[in-house]
Amino acid sequence: MGGEQQQPEPASGNLVGRSIDEFVNQLRGFTDRARSMAGQVPSKLHLPALPSPPGAMSAAQLRTVAQTVHAQRQSIAAMRAQLDAFDQQLAVFERLLDPLVEWSATWAQLEKAVGDFVRPGNADDGPKG
Repeated sequence: MGGEQQQPEPASGNLVGRSIDEFVNQLRGFTDRARSMAGQVPSKLHLPALPSPPGAMSAAQLRTVAQTVHAQRQSIAAMRAQLDAFDQQLAVFERLLDPLVEWSATWAQLEKAVGDFVRPGNADDGPKG
């Protein structure tokens, strides 16, 4: 403020950088207030220790999160491919079953007709004694 001169910065980069800095400062202020309030809580209530004032996540942490999300999306894509293949197999199986269902219904009708015709124990066909 004293001897520093502010130079104009690009609007878009400055705005984003300032927004992140403001967010981090607000988050630090919140954790500081939470710590001070936690010190006033009776000792019977156990509160977990808060970490040091958080800044942004480290690049390694963000990379790990991004890799995890990417791996999960790949896993979902693989599951979709497996489900598509399974659906195609079921479609082929369904097409194969349709004629078998018709054939078995026809066969059942034939068995019934022949069974009624040749069934032993009919009063007309039995020996008389």
